[in-house]
Amino acid sequence: MARRKVLFWAALAIAAMLGWTAPGFAQNYPDRPITLIVPFPPGGSTTIVARIIAEKMSETLGQSIVVDNRGGAGGTIATRAVAKSEPDGYTIVLGYTGTLAIGPTLYGNVGYDPRKDFAPIGRIGTAPNTLVVHPSFNVKSVAELIAYAKANPGKVNFGSAGIGTVSHVCGEYFAAMAGIKLTHIPYKGTGPAIIDLLGGHIPMAFAPVPATHENSKSGALRMLAVTSAERSTLLPDVPTVAESGLKGFEAVLRYGLAAPAGTPRAIIDRLNKELNAALKNDDVRKRLAVEGAEPLPGTPEQYGIDIDREEAQWAEVIKASGATSN
Repeated sequence: MARRKVLFWAALAIAAMLGWTAPGFAQNYPDRPITLIVPFPPGGSTTIVARIIAEKMSETLGQSIVVDNRGGAGGTIATRAVAKSEPDGYTIVLGYTGTLAIGPTLYGNVGYDPRKDFAPIGRIGTAPNTLVVHPSFNVKSVAELIAYAKANPGKVNFGSAGIGTVSHVCGEYFAAMAGIKLTHIPYKGTGPAIIDLLGGHIPMAFAPVPATHENSKSGALRMLAVTSAERSTLLPDVPTVAESGLKGFEAVLRYGLAAPAGTPRAIIDRLNKELNAALKNDDVRKRLAVEGAEPLPGTPEQYGIDIDREEAQWAEVIKASGATSN
């Protein structure tokens, strides 16, 4: 009986300690650096957007947010690793259309459920992809590209950030709508794809505005179109794919922050608060605008709705395009 009493009071003591320390843990958060996983190699739009946000949030959180690039399998390897990491708020991921909306549909088993395995923190913004070609590729419009591809079926290569990324599925979708055959060349991220495009090793690519804007301004690349429904405010002179002959074509990118499921709500709210504050900062907005990204502040719930809607949308696009994970 005495032993049972000891165990009983010990259990109460442990429960009380947990009750006291859990709120304190969240209240004192963060007390060490936070790792923001970008599931792609350096050089792409995800890294650029992540660094802009991490820099400003580090200031207001009082702790560094360290951007950690981990590429592989269209971003799904690192995303899966975050889903299985400790839900303590010190490992978060840059949510991206390719990893949270396309990957789960395109791959047989990515090892995570974007709805169940993540706690949305908030949206960052949205941006179109761009269709760019090397200057040596003798096409100056979408119509000329389609005509050339029809005359040379399967002989035009396009680069992407990897199988299952927005740039991959966007290219397949474009080819399906145009009735042409393009050969997909996957890379381990946007950065490597753009390097090969700049070197003339591939003639064209679909890539985010942040990775192509400056190279297009300098003449190192030729931008034929943007993939949004409307023209980009950053690139008002560049037509959309839809107005260039493929009516109804739209394929945009969405960025956000997410944490592993089970992360305390107090921590999610703190991160959401600082994310939204960063997105209201004039310097951050200007830097995102230069990269062609439109800020989208909001609640964790709004980002969760976006993830759900995007996965349904891209499932239809994948089906229509015939894209595969092979």
